Amino acid sequence: MTNTLTHTKPVSTRANVGIWIAQVLGAAAFILSGVMKTMMPITDLAAMMPWTGEFSIEFVRFIGVIDLAGGLGLLLPSLTRIAPRLTVIAAVCCVVLQVLAIGFHASRGEFILLPTNAVYITLALIVLWGRERKAPITPRR
Repeated sequence: MTNTLTHTKPVSTRANVGIWIAQVLGAAAFILSGVMKTMMPITDLAAMMPWTGEFSIEFVRFIGVIDLAGGLGLLLPSLTRIAPRLTVIAAVCCVVLQVLAIGFHASRGEFILLPTNAVYITLALIVLWGRERKAPITPRR
């Protein structure tokens, strides 16, 4: 099974599966983070993520909504083939979010969290590259 577009070479099944795996893992990571930040009591969340107890509840919930939107954006547009270009845009936004998160955590001396941010960035970059260049999803007609 290969994807073919008029302007690109056929895409191998392995490459497409690998990109889908990155999309699912990235979406799961961002959605899980978003659910935690939007649903958990701040006291419980602060035990896991100390910074959440030092900022307003509105800020923490807002970041949670952004995480949720990023996770859904990495997956749903490609999965439904409704405006699949939004997956690429979501991947860019997820990379920007994680770069900002790295700066935030580094400024607070929370260097132990940076590898997690690096994994999130890596997954988002795979999706960005994969759905922009290697195996774009064609929109539903």
